[in-house]
Amino acid sequence: MKRVTINTNYVGLVFKKGKLKTVLTAGSHWLGFGENLYMYDMGKEHTYTAAELDILLENADFVNLIHLVNVADNELALVYQNQNFKTVLSAGRHAIWKGLSTYNFVKVDISNIEIANNLDKNLLEKAPLSNFVRTFKVEPSEKALLFIDGKFEKTMEAGNYSFWKNSTSIQIAKTDMRQLNMEIVGQEILTKDKAQLRINFSIQYKVEDIVKTLLENKEFDKQLYIIMQLALRESVGLMTFDELMESKEKIADRVMDITINKTAALGVKLAGCGVKDIVLPGDVKEIMNQVLVAEKRAQANIITRREETASTRSLLNTAKLMEDNAMLFKLKEMEYVEKIAEKINNISLSGSGQIVDQLKQIFVK
Repeated sequence: MKRVTINTNYVGLVFKKGKLKTVLTAGSHWLGFGENLYMYDMGKEHTYTAAELDILLENADFVNLIHLVNVADNELALVYQNQNFKTVLSAGRHAIWKGLSTYNFVKVDISNIEIANNLDKNLLEKAPLSNFVRTFKVEPSEKALLFIDGKFEKTMEAGNYSFWKNSTSIQIAKTDMRQLNMEIVGQEILTKDKAQLRINFSIQYKVEDIVKTLLENKEFDKQLYIIMQLALRESVGLMTFDELMESKEKIADRVMDITINKTAALGVKLAGCGVKDIVLPGDVKEIMNQVLVAEKRAQANIITRREETASTRSLLNTAKLMEDNAMLFKLKEMEYVEKIAEKINNISLSGSGQIVDQLKQIFVK
């Protein structure tokens, strides 16, 4: 005989020859010969195989000390201990000690992907339950399409979406609904008069119909690029080099006219487009520079001739006034003598006395 003590919130299972003989609760007890005691903390979870549990359930005392929870294949059981969420029980049969805690069990059907509204959504992010949940996030600037088992179900606005994890396939396709930019870079195009140019083109667009964009078209952005590229080539090919240089904005207008219906079929609306750069080949660039220099020289010559004409006309008017007014002629003469005198430091005279007399006459009335 052996005396054993069972503490509070513990239970002892007494086995003899592999068979559960009795269940011991808190207190002192005697064990007979050949009996084995296994102690269990009723505050902790214990896992039993199906065979072990079948044997234990044959004892009425054991059954009275446990919560027996049967969970179907399409169910989960949420375990609440003292009104706080503790864990999740998947399909199978589970034995949980009653002990000193109060347990509640809530079963949920996961055969349907939709999660019931009465379930606290905060629990979905907790580790025991998150393994059974699929979560998708749609950003504020996005929209998404929901596909269930490969079939389009609905359009999803911005937000967080959670579904039960089961055999049903769930996929979403998202796209940005803000205004976007696309660059068509380094397009080598021939003009109508066979001039080869390299053009960089910019496009601003916005997705308006997400169903057309993602469901009815594959890789809509690549399709949009091709549409705009072909329209750009077509537009430039209809213009001569000089027309292109004089009015680049006409390219954007033509491209918009050509593509507006095609982009609408993609669910896309064009907000604007335009030529960023036109890169000329080396020989064409040299010719253009020569033409520019010649034009500027011609403009400079015109300005010079205009100024010379104005100056000559001014001199002619001055001459006519001096012809009619001797005093004005004398003042003009003295003005020039003054200008000459400002530039003279010394005067050396050689010759007859007539030179001095001639100088005097300049200042005589």
